[in-house]
Amino acid sequence: MSEQAQPNGEEMHINPQRTQTLAENLSHVAQRVQTASNGRKVRLIAVSKLKPATDILSLHNSPSQHLDFGENYAQELTEKSSLLPTAIRWHMIGALQTNKCKPLAEQVANLYCVSSVDTAKKADALEKGRAALAGKQDLEERKLRVLVQINTSGEEEKSGVEPGEAAGLCRHVREKCPHLQLAGLMTIGAIARSQEASGPEGVNEDFVRLREVRGSVTKELGIGEEELELSMGMSADFEAAIAQGSDEVRVGTTIFGERPAKKDAKVKEERADEG
Repeated sequence: MSEQAQPNGEEMHINPQRTQTLAENLSHVAQRVQTASNGRKVRLIAVSKLKPATDILSLHNSPSQHLDFGENYAQELTEKSSLLPTAIRWHMIGALQTNKCKPLAEQVANLYCVSSVDTAKKADALEKGRAALAGKQDLEERKLRVLVQINTSGEEEKSGVEPGEAAGLCRHVREKCPHLQLAGLMTIGAIARSQEASGPEGVNEDFVRLREVRGSVTKELGIGEEELELSMGMSADFEAAIAQGSDEVRVGTTIFGERPAKKDAKVKEERADEG
């Protein structure tokens, strides 16, 4: 195994066989993204939740040199960010509690985007955290990107603001949160619809709805549609999402393999030759 020193001084042990497998998986997904996009630029977020930091480092290093990684849990993202290179662009894609917003935005300087903003309180807390960080590190020019999450499926268990309330929340971010950048809209959609729309020809009505919401939001705010990205599509349906206009997709298991149970997940993996 190769060893690499990280920002906190710790060494990480990279398994070459695991690195090769991950690189091949990522390359295959990237090729599928490129084919589905017809040359349009689409951001591929490698969803690394519950996977060890060494997996992320393996894909961030050469030859893959991947930048965008997504996490679902604020504590896990914060811990991983302290272990890994600052060039990584972290995406918080999971549901985020209001009380976790300020510390996350303040502690993770290379937090690139929070994709799950669905209340003004969360936006305000992220604003406070980023303002505090900017004061300490002179980051006034580097705003934290945020996506407003829309509940396009109408499922009660899903996070996200109702479509009719999207414009108000978007306006709040733009007008009341100077350290945030309203970058776009995000949806997850219903699992059944994702499965039905698994191929590039599939049409997912939740994705159609998100495009419609963007149209109404941009009209109400008086901005161009190109100013708001669409984030939709995961492992099961990312090609269909790209075909329907998604600007970024979130792919986890197709790249990293099946995840362990949360109780069994380890941020720092033990060496195979130890113990």
